[in-house]
Amino acid sequence: MTFKELKLDERLLEGLDAIGFEKATPIQEFAIPKIIEGVDLIACAQTGTGKTGAFILPVLHKIAQLPDEARHLNTLVITPTRELAIQIDQQVEGLSYFTGVSSIPVYGGGDGDTFITQKRALEAGADLVIATPGRLIALMNSDKVDFSKLQHLILDEADRMLDMGFLSDILRISSQLPENRQTLLFSATMPPQIRQLANKILKNPEQINIAISKPAKGIKQQAYVVYDTQKLPLLTAILKDDTFKSIIVFSSSKENVKNIERELNKHKLGARGFSSDLDQSAREELMNQFKGGKVRVLIGTDIISRGIDVTGIDLVVNYDCPPDPEDYIHRIGRTARAGSAGTAITLINQKDQRKFFRIESLIGDDIPKMEIPKDLGEGPAYTPEKKSGGNFKSKGDSNGKKPFNKGKGGYKGKPKSNNYKGNRNSGSSSSPKSQ
Repeated sequence: MTFKELKLDERLLEGLDAIGFEKATPIQEFAIPKIIEGVDLIACAQTGTGKTGAFILPVLHKIAQLPDEARHLNTLVITPTRELAIQIDQQVEGLSYFTGVSSIPVYGGGDGDTFITQKRALEAGADLVIATPGRLIALMNSDKVDFSKLQHLILDEADRMLDMGFLSDILRISSQLPENRQTLLFSATMPPQIRQLANKILKNPEQINIAISKPAKGIKQQAYVVYDTQKLPLLTAILKDDTFKSIIVFSSSKENVKNIERELNKHKLGARGFSSDLDQSAREELMNQFKGGKVRVLIGTDIISRGIDVTGIDLVVNYDCPPDPEDYIHRIGRTARAGSAGTAITLINQKDQRKFFRIESLIGDDIPKMEIPKDLGEGPAYTPEKKSGGNFKSKGDSNGKKPFNKGKGGYKGKPKSNNYKGNRNSGSSSSPKSQ
C-alpha cells in the first residue's frame, strides 16, 4: 500500500516523496489508520520494521491538520536512550519539513547548560517532545512543562525501558498526563511485564504483531570483516571482477560517496556518485545513464535504496553497515529483482560488528564471512558477542588464532566458518532506528 492510499496530509506526502518513501511497510499499513482513528494500540514489532514511521506519520498527520490556535504540546514520545531520542527527532524533522510541525529532543547527559537549554526550549513550546524518562521527570519537577492538553503518549521500545528499570518512571509520568489521551505502546517483545504495564496505562487497546521482512531468496549474501583502511582497496578489488556489469554501492555519508567515486575512477571503473546535492534533472540524467549501462557503478546514500526502479543490477555493496535490518533489506533488494539472481556484499568494520550481528539475528541468517585477498592483509576477527564498551581487540590480538578458517565458494575469496557462533536467542535485542 502506498502512503497516498493511506490518505495522509498532502504536506506529509510531499516530505515522504522528497526522501524517497512511497510504499508503507506492513506495520505502517496496519497502524497508521488505527492511530488516526484514535484507538489505543499495542504493537509488537522489531526494530527494522518501520515502526517509527508507524507512529510518527499518523501523529504528524493529525497535528498538521489542526488550526494554529489549537496547536500546543500535543505528543510525548518516551524512549530508553538519548541516541534513540535524537534519531526520532531527526526523523520527525525530515518527515514534517513541509508541515511546520516542531519537535524537541529531551535527554540526560551533558552539563548543566544542556538541562537549561532543554528547559528553555520546552518553555518556548513545541508540538512533539521526544524524551528519555529520567530527564523528563527532572524537567517536569521544574514545573516548566505543560502537558495539560497532551493528545498522544507513545512508548517506544517499551521492553527495553523495562529492562533498564524505567517502569516506575513511566508510571509516574503517565499518571501526570491527561486521562483522555491516546496511548501507543511499541515493543520488540511482549513479556508479562509489558502486558501488565499496558493494562495500567492503555484503554481497550488493539494489538498488532509484525514480523520483520526477509531478503529475497535470489540474493547471494556475503560479508567481509575489515579494518577501515582495507575498505577502499577491497572494494576496488571486488569491482575489478568484470562479471559484475551493473553495481550499486551504498555509503553512510555524502563525503564518503565523493571519496569512493574519486578512488574508483582512478582505476577506470566507471563510477558516479548520486547525492541530494544533484538537482532533479541531473539525477534523472544520471539514472538514465546507469540504466543504459553508460555508468557501471552508482554510489550513493540511502536516498537511492528506495524508489529506484532498475532491473538487472548484479551487485549491491554496503560500504558501510546499514543501521538496521529494514535498511539492509531495502538496500540489497535492489538486486535479484523479478526472480533474477544477484549478489550483496557488506563491509563490516570493528565498530559495526554488533550492528551487523543484530541484522543477522533479526533476519534469521548467518551471512558467510569471506576471506580478504592476501595482499590486503588479515582483517579483524568477527566477535560481536565479545564487544564491550565499544572496544575490540586490536589487530593481531586474537590469541594467535586466525579469525576464520577457509571454506568454499564466494566472490574471488572464500567464506569462512570462523570463530563466530550466531546466537539466535539474541534476536530480541533492539537497536535505535527507524524509518
